[in-house]
Amino acid sequence: MSTFDPATILPDALLDRIRERAPIHDRENTFPQQDLDELRDAGYLSILVPASRGGAGLGLAEAAILQQRLATAAPATALAINMHLVWTGVAKVFADRGVPGLEFVQDGAVAGEVFAFGISEGGNDLVLFGSDTDAAPLPDGGYAFTGTKIFTSLAPVWTKLGLHGLDTTSEDAPKLVFAFVERTDAVVTGDDWDTLGMRGTQSRTTRLNGAVARAEHVVRRIDPGPNPDPIVFGIFAVFEILLASVYTGIARRALELAAETAQKRRSKKTGAAYSQDPDIRWRIASMGLAYDALPPQIDALARDVDEMADNGTRWFSLLSGVKHRAIVMAKGVVDEAMLVAGGGSYFSSNELSRLYRDVLAGAFHPSDPESAHATMATAWLGPLDS
Repeated sequence: MSTFDPATILPDALLDRIRERAPIHDRENTFPQQDLDELRDAGYLSILVPASRGGAGLGLAEAAILQQRLATAAPATALAINMHLVWTGVAKVFADRGVPGLEFVQDGAVAGEVFAFGISEGGNDLVLFGSDTDAAPLPDGGYAFTGTKIFTSLAPVWTKLGLHGLDTTSEDAPKLVFAFVERTDAVVTGDDWDTLGMRGTQSRTTRLNGAVARAEHVVRRIDPGPNPDPIVFGIFAVFEILLASVYTGIARRALELAAETAQKRRSKKTGAAYSQDPDIRWRIASMGLAYDALPPQIDALARDVDEMADNGTRWFSLLSGVKHRAIVMAKGVVDEAMLVAGGGSYFSSNELSRLYRDVLAGAFHPSDPESAHATMATAWLGPLDS
C-alpha cells in the first residue's frame, strides 16, 4: 500500500504562500521567483529523479497529483514548473526502459538546475515530428541551432533549454536532433510575454543564433515524422499527462471557490444561503461530476507509463484524449463557477477571474482539439484513405 502523502512535499503553508503571491505576479506580469526558490529548496525540481541519484524517486502518477495540488495555488507557477518536470519525466522514461543519455538532466535537477522546453515554433503544426530550426553539425559531435522558439516557459531563469532542430546537411540527413543548449550570448530571450492569462510563466520567445549543444548534450537523432523513438513517446506522454494535471487542478480550485461562495452568499428573497438553492446545488453538482472523472483517468494513464504498460497503437489517442478532456472539463467548471459566484467574480481582483483567464491557455497546448480528434478517429476508424 502506497505511503505517498502530497502534503509532505507540498505542505499547506507553502501552498498558502504561493497562493498569496499568485495575484501579484499576474497583476505585475512577473516571474514567480520566490515560488521557484521555495520549490527548489523543497526538492520539487527532482521529484522524478530516482533516489539513487539524489531525487525523491517518485513516479509520474505521484508527480501528476502534486501538479494538481500546486495548480490549486498558482496555475502559472504549476505550468512553468511543468516544463522542467517534462524533461525530468522523459529522463525517467529513458532510465526505466534502459535508454541512456539523460542522466545529466537527472543530476542537474538534483543540483538545482532548471530545464526549459524549447519545442514550439510559430506555424509548425508538426510539433515533435518536424522543426523549422536549423541544426548544424559540428566537428566534435555537437550541434549549432539557429531558429526561433515560442512559448518558452521559465524564460528568465532556465539554465538549460531542451529543444529540437532539423539537420539537413549530414550524410544521413534529414534528421531531427534533440539536444540541450546552455544560456549564452547566442540565445536571445525576448520580453514579449504580455498575455491574457498564465502571466507568471513568462513563456517568452527565444531566438537561437548558432546556440551550441555540446556532444554530450545531444540526446537523439531521429527521422522526421511519426517515430516510435523513446524521445517522442517520452515527451508526448509526460507533457500531456502533466498538462492535464495542471488544468484539472484549476478545476478543483474553481469548484472549491464556487462551493465556498455558495455557502457565504445569501438570497435577499428567501434569506437562505445560496447553497440551499436547488439551481445552485444542481450547478455545483454538475461541476463535481465533471471534475471527478479526470483525476482517476490521469492516475491510470500515468501509472501505465510508470509500469511500462503496453497500450500499443492506442498510446497517442489515450494521451491526447486525457489532455483534451481535462481542458474541456476545466473550462466548463470555471465557467460554471463564475456563474455561481456572481458578478463579484468579474472583478480582476477576484481569484476566479484569474482562473478564468488562466484556464483559456489550455486550448493552445498540443494536442489541440483538431489533433486530438484526428488521433482518436484514426484509433477507431483507421487512417484516412490516401
